Amino acid sequence: MRILFLLSLLICFPLMAGPVGSDCTFKGKKLSGKVQIVNSFPDFKVQVVNSFPDLKVVQVSSFPSDCGKWQIVDSFPDFKVQIVNSFPDFKIQYVNSFPGVP
Repeated sequence: MRILFLLSLLICFPLMAGPVGSDCTFKGKKLSGKVQIVNSFPDFKVQVVNSFPDLKVVQVSSFPSDCGKWQIVDSFPDFKVQIVNSFPDFKIQYVNSFPGVP
């Protein structure tokens, strides 16, 4: 009985993990840098939430090199995001400090 329980945990554990990797990547793309917010053809669809985010984001004006630090730009982005209300690729929460994977 214990073996079945442990096997079910091992099988289900990857399903419980959030979509953002512990290395702060999603689909192989690092989630820091210059970000352009678009209405169509995004790299990622994100939903802004107040609790239980997949990534905590702080907006910075320069040096967006650490995990969760985003500099919003109008051109030459590292990646593009579309803000959606449903069916996001991952969820973000804007914070003032301690960005990154919760």
